[in-house]
Amino acid sequence: MNIRAAVDADIPTITAIYNDAVVSTVAVWNDDTVDEDNRRAWLQAHQLPGTCALVAEDDAGTVLGYATYGAFRSYDGFRHTVENSIYVDGRRRAGGVGTALLTALVDHARDAGKHVMVAAIEGGNTASVRLHAKVGFEECGTVRQVGTKFGRWLDMALMQLVL
Repeated sequence: MNIRAAVDADIPTITAIYNDAVVSTVAVWNDDTVDEDNRRAWLQAHQLPGTCALVAEDDAGTVLGYATYGAFRSYDGFRHTVENSIYVDGRRRAGGVGTALLTALVDHARDAGKHVMVAAIEGGNTASVRLHAKVGFEECGTVRQVGTKFGRWLDMALMQLVL
């Protein structure tokens, strides 16, 4: 597996992975799928200073998943804190892709001088909670019933890693 910076050529696969998460999971609290132009703009925003977008690819160059970090909050006082997102192709979950992506993302943030990385995870997503704990994140709270999807209220578990 190779971890590298996401590029424009990855947009079709990133879009497909994201849209699968929208329609099949509560990992994304959006109801509507997006098009490639949306993900292209998203990628451009994650190529600015203080952000990062990585992909994991197999030996054949197939993108297996992607991970990003960006601003945790827009206020100046939060400039050293970032929030991450990780999405893995539904057929490749639980195969080490998420761990490789999150580890590389943490290393990138640390090298960029960031101080804390935050993960905001749907409270019932035990796989994501375990993944973050495996990389060293600690649970730091739960915000109850702050989101909704598929007709139910969702909790947000917060985890953090001091880099």
